[in-house]
Amino acid sequence: MAKVLGIGGVFFKAADPQAVRDWYARVLGFELHEWDGAIWPHPATGHTNWSVHEASTDYYDPSTQPFMVNYIVDDLDGVLAKAKAEGVEPLGRQEEVYGRFAWVMDPVGVKVELWEPGAIQPT
Repeated sequence: MAKVLGIGGVFFKAADPQAVRDWYARVLGFELHEWDGAIWPHPATGHTNWSVHEASTDYYDPSTQPFMVNYIVDDLDGVLAKAKAEGVEPLGRQEEVYGRFAWVMDPVGVKVELWEPGAIQPT
């Protein structure tokens, strides 16, 4: 149906990501995985991911915002076709064992990650 199903992740930059991770683990009880993020299952498909990156990361480029939002989609090609019809071109695409990804910029310069989950999910 080519639509967003929910939040797939929240990612943000910090000068001291380990201190931020430690705070979330200690204060809010986040269970951090070996890759330094947390995961919560999504009721329909995929999961919600939380992750802090080094302030110097270029993963959010070309956005200058210190965060990025990931949305779970049911049909990546369909969502990208709808975006293209509105004049929005993807910044890139990537295929992984745990899903298909594409990135677009929203009107205020936030990089948006679109994720169509695959059969295999990270733990």
